Amino acid sequence: MDLRKLKTLIDLVAESDIAELEVTEGESKVRIVKSSAAPQGQMVMMPSAGMQQYSAPAPAAAPAAPAAPAAPAVAAETGHVVKSPMVGTFYRSSAPGAPAFVEVGANIKEGDTLCIIEAMKLLNEIDADVSGVVTKILVENGQPVEFGQPLFVIG
Repeated sequence: MDLRKLKTLIDLVAESDIAELEVTEGESKVRIVKSSAAPQGQMVMMPSAGMQQYSAPAPAAAPAAPAAPAAPAVAAETGHVVKSPMVGTFYRSSAPGAPAFVEVGANIKEGDTLCIIEAMKLLNEIDADVSGVVTKILVENGQPVEFGQPLFVIG
């Protein structure tokens, strides 16, 4: 039984009201028991050669939000900051070799397309939520962006 199947089984037991689950696949046998002391169950594998015991991993603590590298520069800027509404890849134009949607110094109106963020093979147009002049583009073409990362400054 591969690790992906084991992880899926552990997650199913952890998220359900099931206290114990035992699965036999070929000569391998897996038993997952949810105990009240541990947040996730304990897993025991019994291959034909003998018995091995594995503890299910404890849930990871919530990671600290990564600091955006451009945050200090944005704080010094005056104007409206357009932030990424999703995680994905930032593109300034609709296709390779096509002109960019906006350049620094461009006058834009509310609703104008600023860029595209590709997420899970879907291209999402990011529109301006204010009118003004693009004073700074904070991300390079083709770079990955995080949720809430500053993309543009509009003055």
